[in-house]
Amino acid sequence: MKFVDEASIAVTAGKGGNGCLSFRREKYIPKGGPDGGDGGDGGSVILAANDQINTLIDYRYVRSYRAQSGESGKGRNCTGAKGEDLVLQVPVGTTVFDVDTEEVLGDLTEIGETLIVSQGGFHGLGNTRFKSSTNRAPRQTTPGSEGEARNIRLELKVLADVGLLGLPNAGKSTLIRAISAAKPKVANYPFTTLIPNLGVVRVASHRSFVVADIPGLIKGASEGAGLGIRFLKHLVRTRLLLHVVDMAPFDDQDPAEAVQEIANELDNFSATLAARDRWLVFNKLDMVPDEEREKRCSDVLEKLGWEGPVYQISALNSEGLDALCWDIMRWIEDKAEAEAADAGLAEHEASLKVQMQTEARDRLEAYKQARKGGRPSDTNASDDDDDFDDDDYDVEVEYAP
Repeated sequence: MKFVDEASIAVTAGKGGNGCLSFRREKYIPKGGPDGGDGGDGGSVILAANDQINTLIDYRYVRSYRAQSGESGKGRNCTGAKGEDLVLQVPVGTTVFDVDTEEVLGDLTEIGETLIVSQGGFHGLGNTRFKSSTNRAPRQTTPGSEGEARNIRLELKVLADVGLLGLPNAGKSTLIRAISAAKPKVANYPFTTLIPNLGVVRVASHRSFVVADIPGLIKGASEGAGLGIRFLKHLVRTRLLLHVVDMAPFDDQDPAEAVQEIANELDNFSATLAARDRWLVFNKLDMVPDEEREKRCSDVLEKLGWEGPVYQISALNSEGLDALCWDIMRWIEDKAEAEAADAGLAEHEASLKVQMQTEARDRLEAYKQARKGGRPSDTNASDDDDDFDDDDYDVEVEYAP
């Protein structure tokens, strides 16, 4: 399935109907008073979050949307019909921006949540409205106002509780296959994973969380190397980062250096994202002799000065995965309970999300401008790529039930 996570569209609300100029004319009532009705309000353009939709691909082919205009008023004090609202269905997790002002119009994160992005025009007034004791036959009406028009940008980020990150071939895809129903491609070479994958991890009845497998990052990912900048932004909405470390790398790279390399890319992309909770997961320990495991792990922790949670696993053999999944579940539930009990904490978390989204957007915009400018480091940039879109390239996501 194509996963298009950014689309720009033009939305125009309906125009309000004009007021009617009319006078009552009936048999035996040759000079009746004014009876012109008001027009109807124009329809608005509304976005609605729908959990049955998971891409924005439809909005890449139809770029312009207009709501219905209100009807004009009629005689006998008949009001014109209101224009129908145009409801556009978007995936849950869609953020809406005004293209012209870069203002964040809203963030649709709940199923059924709606957002009016273009307000319908106000109805015009019929001449009945202007009748007074001194003006018994008004000929004054008002036209309906124009509907609001906007150019908006829709951005969809993968919604997941946990995000996996690490260097290519660290074993992230094997891990998500082992703990969820997701079946991403697994092979013994770097960059096997080219697309984000989502998987649902069920630890017990009615207790589950969503994990996102982000393609491997390399040095310079925050600057766009290896398509990394296109996938880093998907980590913005995750609550917890699992940093998967290959403890038996084929190129003999120091695992501590690998951890620091990714940490630097996170910090360059978004300092707020880098400060999120992050757990180290030492993977592929089945390939390390038993007598060397503890020493190798302790050496990495000592070099990093790491004080956070650490897990030793083998995703291939499912070793240590139960403890990891249960600890993640408990951490997510404790976090949710704390936010439910403390409104200040929930507000702080919401502000952090907004801050991360702003930092990610700024980094993406800088990347786009660099490509447009044709800097030497951008060998793939095109001189005529004026309409560059960060996600014009095909990106796919597999959603696992």
